[in-house]
Amino acid sequence: MSSITRRSYPPCDGSAGPCIGPDGKPAVWPDLVGQNGEKAKAVIEKDNKRVTVVLIKYGKEKGFTDHCCNRVYLWIDEKGNVCQTPMAG
Repeated sequence: MSSITRRSYPPCDGSAGPCIGPDGKPAVWPDLVGQNGEKAKAVIEKDNKRVTVVLIKYGKEKGFTDHCCNRVYLWIDEKGNVCQTPMAG
């Protein structure tokens, strides 16, 4: 049986390819790796009001396989810190 964690978020915007933030820059936050997940979520949602951030425990849960530019998976470790570069998609 699949261990996909179902989360509520806005419908997928259907974009394919690289996601671009409201400022025209790629929607990626490499500087948040190692930071607290809840604080990183707040930073991302402040930077890009069009995305919903979903915290996922690395190695314990799985995300959806569809590509949505209005969603950011925030992979967190056992201490609750971001362990992979967050990016929209």
